[in-house]
Amino acid sequence: MRCFKPTNSCLCKYTKELDTGIKFVFLMHPKEAKRQRTGTGNLSHISLKDSEILVGLDFSKNIRFQQLIHDPSYFPVMMYPGENAWTARKEGFKEAVGNKKLLVIILDATWFCSKKMIEHNPFLLELPRFSFYKTYSSIFTFKREPKPEYISTIECCYYLIKELQEIDFVDKSIEPEPLMTVFKEMIKLQLTAENERILGIRPNSHSYDAKYNRLKEVPDF
Repeated sequence: MRCFKPTNSCLCKYTKELDTGIKFVFLMHPKEAKRQRTGTGNLSHISLKDSEILVGLDFSKNIRFQQLIHDPSYFPVMMYPGENAWTARKEGFKEAVGNKKLLVIILDATWFCSKKMIEHNPFLLELPRFSFYKTYSSIFTFKREPKPEYISTIECCYYLIKELQEIDFVDKSIEPEPLMTVFKEMIKLQLTAENERILGIRPNSHSYDAKYNRLKEVPDF
């Protein structure tokens, strides 16, 4: 299974490959690759045509990554907020990309590990940055983020595509909703599994602790 889930909980049937005309590159922290290979980075990868996952901590010597960002046919941008970051509505963005293919670099890691990745790769912030012009809140109720506006990798891809469609940079006939569909199914699957552990339906590896032994509400979405 491309989603790395067991057959009885496979999410592949909810995915659909989208050809957005954008090259997505997910820089995955080794811990994410080891512990969360079923996470939203991989779901994004299998849902987006012409996307790649590169696993590592120091990408300054990663041959494939260096090839990509120095390929003259690409316009690389780092998804990272900043005062001078491009947004879909910033004047001159489409002209800056020109005839090149937009290459979007996204860190796939916990927020703590993302900071470590930046510390090991300060050159990433020297690349043109890209950010959203709107504010979004994550629906990832299974996992608590430091702030509501810290969204998952797959939500990042979804909202980026939506904003680029608003300026006709991505074909409006492409429907990005399958990204959120598989994400919602993943959330429901995780919450259901957690409740089954609490109820004793499946083995519970957590020690008794209120935060691990309180039944979770499974959203209907």
